[in-house]
Amino acid sequence: MRKRFLTGLFCIALYAAIQAQIPDLKSRLIRDIDDQSEQLIRMSDEIWSLAETAFEEHQSSEILASYAEQMGMRVQRGVADIPTAFIASYGSGKPIIGILGEFDALPGVSQKTLPEKAPLKDGAPGHGCGHNMFGAGSMGAAVAIKHLIESGDLQGTVRFYGTPAEEKYFGKLYMARAGLFDDLDVCLDWHPGAQIKAVVQSNLALVDFQVEFFGQSAHAALDPWNGRSASDGLEIYTVGINYLREHVKPSVRIHYHTEQSGSVANIVPDYARIWTRVRDNSLQGMLSVYERVKEIARGAAIIASVDYKISLMSGLHEILVNRTGGAILQKNLEALGPIRYTEEELAFARTLQESTGQPKEGIDGNIYPLEETHTIMEGASSDVGDVSWIVPEIQLSVTTAPLGTPWHSWAVVACGGMSIGHKGLIYAAKALGMTMVDLLNEPDVIDRIEAEFRERRADIPYEPLLPEGPPPIPVDNMKG
Repeated sequence: MRKRFLTGLFCIALYAAIQAQIPDLKSRLIRDIDDQSEQLIRMSDEIWSLAETAFEEHQSSEILASYAEQMGMRVQRGVADIPTAFIASYGSGKPIIGILGEFDALPGVSQKTLPEKAPLKDGAPGHGCGHNMFGAGSMGAAVAIKHLIESGDLQGTVRFYGTPAEEKYFGKLYMARAGLFDDLDVCLDWHPGAQIKAVVQSNLALVDFQVEFFGQSAHAALDPWNGRSASDGLEIYTVGINYLREHVKPSVRIHYHTEQSGSVANIVPDYARIWTRVRDNSLQGMLSVYERVKEIARGAAIIASVDYKISLMSGLHEILVNRTGGAILQKNLEALGPIRYTEEELAFARTLQESTGQPKEGIDGNIYPLEETHTIMEGASSDVGDVSWIVPEIQLSVTTAPLGTPWHSWAVVACGGMSIGHKGLIYAAKALGMTMVDLLNEPDVIDRIEAEFRERRADIPYEPLLPEGPPPIPVDNMKG
């Protein structure tokens, strides 16, 4: 009995010693990130200027990977058969804490750092989702943790994942299929946004697929009866989708883009292709709608008397929320406090809001209480969702643009290349790094996070929604 009592006292004393040590480690981490800040901002701005799109991010990826090497981390390039994907790691043994970093841009949203629309180059890409800040901010946190492991103040492994092509091809799916997240204990990520919050809401599952229609060409005036129009099949398919909208749940989203539908008006087209996406707030709900949409394609082909083919491109799971991790992150946000903005930054924000037709409410850098988790009826999708079904995921949103800013637009690009975005990425690095200190230093934190993960996932197996074969990387992008 006395031995158990003394052991218990030892554990209590050890825990108290750890608690006393944590504030000092976090203060050192914050100073480390402040010391890195000039380099982190420079990397973010370089990636912002390059604005490389999915699977083309060769220079952007190399900027981050080279910095990790300069900071003494081990770097594996070209993982999961993706030239622009990499892993930078430091340390040994458990726990292994991962952090995600993205760096791909969006086509067609080029913009100067001005609050009115002014493309750097018409039609060129831009960082309309802020991924230039995402990768740089996460890297700052990883390097700061590396320094604490190197000094012997923390034990374990930190691993930065350079994850390309989130906007189009969902690069993390291929990294997940390659097993690159399987041995992690916890993973963290952040995303630029209009508010600072520990994210404890899910998002939408998604399936991405193409439908092709194959007909018979003929002269559109001389003998159209000899033709079978692939475009008719495509148009009937879209009509069917649009009639379906009345009979799906409010959380469902269906989008499509006609990629090819004939070349000239005087030929009955023999080929047409459409890119379609279906979303819902759960994988099972999404798959149910997907099956109905596939039946619509079959019906359209029958009506138009053409052949058809459906090709899965990829699909995403919804985020598996982890409130335990979110609560730990929340405490660090409260410790950091709000982001403060200058009068010039506030004026920039109000002008940008006016330019985009939003109320001139300024920019919100405040910290609010942790939200309740609820069933979502709207939202976007992300390949982070798939990671969250493999390992517990802690998510952060940090203000990098004014309230009401249209996302995936020039307005986000404008903020991401100037001080509003810079402040957000440095804040994110600190908040994530502080949370990683908790994970590596407190005895039971990871156990509690993993317990919630197991409960939420239950016995549902994870399988990536991907066709067989390598990532769809164009031949001219296989460089680096």
